Amino acid sequence: MSESEIKNAVIKSARIDIEDHGLLTAWLDLDYGGTGQGFGGWSLYLPKSFAHHKMESVAGHFLYRLMEVAGVGRWDQLSGKTVRVKASHSGVQAIGHIVKDDWFCPKDDFSAKADD
Repeated sequence: MSESEIKNAVIKSARIDIEDHGLLTAWLDLDYGGTGQGFGGWSLYLPKSFAHHKMESVAGHFLYRLMEVAGVGRWDQLSGKTVRVKASHSGVQAIGHIVKDDWFCPKDDFSAKADD
């Protein structure tokens, strides 16, 4: 096993995605100046379709549901997507998929802390 070394890197890109295995992950693409490496891949959130789903990460749930409702696999794909909203003059209460009956209302999700 080789020892770790400290070196400088430039972050070429950063992404949040749900593509590989259907769970939320984040990645940094690092450039060492001629070579590169990825950092990340940790499970940040398991959606309801996973047997071990729990609402342990409010941040993970929020990011995952925004991406799921918008129908994207990567955070940078959100720009330009069309969604429906439930809104009033005081703010947006929920966003929904453009054709499916799939709504994300953070107030409802986080007040219940639903594990289902």
